[in-house]
Amino acid sequence: MAHQLEQMAYVGETPWHGLGNQLSPHQPIEVWAQQAGMDWRIESSDVSYMAKNDRGQSIILPYEEQRVLYRSDTHAPLSVVSQRFQEVQPKEILEFV
Repeated sequence: MAHQLEQMAYVGETPWHGLGNQLSPHQPIEVWAQQAGMDWRIESSDVSYMAKNDRGQSIILPYEEQRVLYRSDTHAPLSVVSQRFQEVQPKEILEFV
């Protein structure tokens, strides 16, 4: 799975795969977020789809049961989820760990 790693940070010995940014101990959460590539937020948007009306014109319609999650920095899509899905922000994960 190391080949799927985009960015990470660590303290102590270099991981077996040799990837990541080494940090000194006791760094603030903001430094960890930046060095680990987790200094972005999960945003969401309603899902829409394009259909043709009876005159052959393209129309955009909402699909209210789902939404798209995407990165705030690159706008890259992450997933399509139900409206009930509760996202956890990258910074919240770092705070938990």
